[in-house]
Amino acid sequence: QVQLLESGGGLVQAGGSLRLSCAASGRTFTQSTLGWFRQAPGKEREFVAAISWSGGNTYYADSVKGRFTISRDNAKNTVYLQMNSLKPEDMALYYCAAQYALALRRPDLANGYVYWGQGTQVTVSS
Repeated sequence: QVQLLESGGGLVQAGGSLRLSCAASGRTFTQSTLGWFRQAPGKEREFVAAISWSGGNTYYADSVKGRFTISRDNAKNTVYLQMNSLKPEDMALYYCAAQYALALRRPDLANGYVYWGQGTQVTVSS
């Protein structure tokens, strides 16, 4: 059984930075596609970023391009989301997700992922 545990969320002022981490246990991250999604109160879960198994391909929502960076360390079974220039509209519960496939046709779709973490809250004050 795969378990994903996010960390790194917190309260930050607009313009600040946070680095989220997601560690897996139960199975190695190797040969998995990993993603970050977020959900704000009253809104649907939305795609943020994804990374292929090798890290060679990354994908971002338009709203975070140029500000967020996804990366992974397969040796540590961890995926990261570096978030810079945070805005109040980035405030949400952030989830990491995993699917054991070398690539996903649509890495931006939540239903392509099987394993999910419990989420970490990001709060951005204006």
